[in-house]
Amino acid sequence: MVVHVSREGERQGLRERKKQETRIALSWATIKLAAERGLENVRVEDIAAEAGVAPRTFNNYFSSKGEAIAARHLDRGRMFAQELRRRPASEPLWEAIKNAVLTQLSLGEDYGDGQPDQQWQTGIRLMIQEPSLLGEMLKANAIAEEELAAAIAERTGTDVTRDLYPRLVAGATGAAIRVAMDQWLRADPPVSIKPLVEDAIGRLAAGLPEP
Repeated sequence: MVVHVSREGERQGLRERKKQETRIALSWATIKLAAERGLENVRVEDIAAEAGVAPRTFNNYFSSKGEAIAARHLDRGRMFAQELRRRPASEPLWEAIKNAVLTQLSLGEDYGDGQPDQQWQTGIRLMIQEPSLLGEMLKANAIAEEELAAAIAERTGTDVTRDLYPRLVAGATGAAIRVAMDQWLRADPPVSIKPLVEDAIGRLAAGLPEP
């Protein structure tokens, strides 16, 4: 009986991994094609073919091309909250937040330690430059900040629905990451995003003293 449950758990885990891989593949395919052709010239059928799945599969994961493009951005934001929950309880809050963000940036394939990943950079630029995608980017930011606020509330013993503190910290952290990301996109020559994020969160932790 125990073995049966274990095997079923393994099967469920495999299915979830495959679903996540398909979701990521569809998101990257949408970004790639939109960058090459322009968003309005990309059909769902084109995205599905690029990702190697049936066209109906796209609609099982996303309600629009904009949602597909914003998916990687949303995933990254959610990972920050997940990593914060894994940080040692002994770490001061701002140090834990900084380490959670930097850890996820180190683990992820989107940013890299040296040259910015061109595919991810393209996706961010699309969301910033395409008016039709700004809503999806704002939605992704809002969802990610809600999840980060919940993790902060757990860590600080506050109530995310009644106390200002967890939402203020989550909002400030999100703003710091967005400013660092904007600096990263503008950098010439290209730079790593991690020192920019570390600097931005460090300034928040210090109370944003005047330069």
